[in-house]
Amino acid sequence: MPLYTFRCVKCDAVFETLVRSDDTPACSACGATELERQIGTVAPEAKMPGVLGKVRAQAAREGHFSNYSKSELRRR
Repeated sequence: MPLYTFRCVKCDAVFETLVRSDDTPACSACGATELERQIGTVAPEAKMPGVLGKVRAQAAREGHFSNYSKSELRRR
């Protein structure tokens, strides 16, 4: 799933989220579904264990596990 940046038409909030091409996300601030897809930055591939470990630790601190594969989530 790609990471997209969206801007909410209703409250003007800007946020990033992982979405499938056929899914419609909701605004993280107000819950509206009227969103504009923005041009996002390209992230480098995190195949180095040190970089991947730091990203996963940050995700765990923030309370989301979106950068884990399904098999890794079962082990947690």
